[in-house]
Amino acid sequence: MMEPAPPSIPSRGAAGWRGMTRRDGIRIAVWAAGLTLVGATLAPLVPTDDWWVRALDFPRPLLALLLVLAMAAWPLLDRRAASWALLAGLVAALGLQLRWLWPYTPLHPVQALPAGDCAPEDRLSVVVANLRVSNQGAGPFLDAVRRADPDAVFAVEVDPGWVHALQPLEAAYPHHVLHPRADFWGFALYTRLDTVQPEVRHLVSGYVPSLRTGLRLRSGAVVTFHGLHPKPPLPSEGTGQRDAELLLAAEEVRGGGAALIGGDLNAVAWSPVTRLLQRVGGMLDPRVGRGVFATFPTWLPGPLRFPIDHVFFTPEFRLLAVERLPDIGSDHLPLLARLCHRPEAVAAARERVPQAGEADFRRAQEAILDGREDTGEAKPPD
Repeated sequence: MMEPAPPSIPSRGAAGWRGMTRRDGIRIAVWAAGLTLVGATLAPLVPTDDWWVRALDFPRPLLALLLVLAMAAWPLLDRRAASWALLAGLVAALGLQLRWLWPYTPLHPVQALPAGDCAPEDRLSVVVANLRVSNQGAGPFLDAVRRADPDAVFAVEVDPGWVHALQPLEAAYPHHVLHPRADFWGFALYTRLDTVQPEVRHLVSGYVPSLRTGLRLRSGAVVTFHGLHPKPPLPSEGTGQRDAELLLAAEEVRGGGAALIGGDLNAVAWSPVTRLLQRVGGMLDPRVGRGVFATFPTWLPGPLRFPIDHVFFTPEFRLLAVERLPDIGSDHLPLLARLCHRPEAVAAARERVPQAGEADFRRAQEAILDGREDTGEAKPPD
């Protein structure tokens, strides 16, 4: 006796897909885009240094825009319970993105208090710039520096060719610390202020250098500048080394008097590690309450760029101005911060400084240990 054939399983064969209407395709695309965007919003909430998760910290303005577009396309879906659930997820995801971006709008209270009047001897202006090793033209950068006329210029991705091209700066900036490299990790500091005990250091990896130096203001006060350019999120390494370097610098700053951290930090202003740096170091971000001042990459439209070039400072400083300089041919725009050294006014600014709790210090120590383990080096570098 023959056994009955098993029931057939409905499937979309070639004929089925040919029968799909254009509207069906649009609905599938809306669902796919919506679920992807919700997932891209939730993934960075996971406390991990995996590169693909932390990379999603960067494009929050772009993700917010795409979420708005997905919500605009939602009416194309059927009014079923699942579709309403998707809409709720899109609204919640947009709310999360805007919550991260909100402090970097003029609608938010400023974090760094404005200086008002400032005596010339108390002023300090700093430009930080990623020049890009492959950028062959120094003219636009030199012109931008001449127009901005800062007291100090900290540039990264400086190779021997760049040191030669930047020699015209040496007339106006007689003090300099040059550490050129034939890869991405060279840097140079040019300043008209006296440097005090400048050091080229390796905070986490023996491969990635950083700078620490005192700068003597015209008033005679000495402030500390930390110039950093940590590794970006990399598929093979994640963000462990980047996070460790940023947090080690923040630990040094805490309680050590007037200080700045500047450079291409390869972390956006709203990333968890950047906010942790502020809390651990007790540092102010001039962007908060003033705007994103996004600097990278220049090939994206302005509103979709990332703010990864930074100047953070302790509450001994008040802010005179923060601005981006014009395009210099790099994939980054330089960032300029004009500050006023007012140590007598620390108490008034202290309440605006992000505060660290025990959990923050514990998290920072864990990140530093993880970052050092990622290097595979037996002991911490110098």
